Amino acid sequence: MNPEQQTECRYFVSYSGIKLPLKLVNEITEASLNNRNTYYRGYFDAQDKMLLCQKVVYGEVESEHEYHYDDNGVLKQAQITEDDEVREIHFNELGEMV
Repeated sequence: MNPEQQTECRYFVSYSGIKLPLKLVNEITEASLNNRNTYYRGYFDAQDKMLLCQKVVYGEVESEHEYHYDDNGVLKQAQITEDDEVREIHFNELGEMV
């Protein structure tokens, strides 16, 4: 995620589907986080594309997806971090995994 890029942070209960980028569902307010052990934190750009998704468990980031898009808004790369292991997934111009 580009540090100079304007982003909006929003919070969610879960996600749906198996395709990337993840589709976060059941948005919650920041104030309701005190009542949750697990939630998803999403950072979105001005076009509402998710740039970063973090699964937070007991206040610690358990996993993280960082997404990069081409100029047309199609997903071109996902960097997934889980258990200190990082893997990259690349996509073609149609947004299909390669």
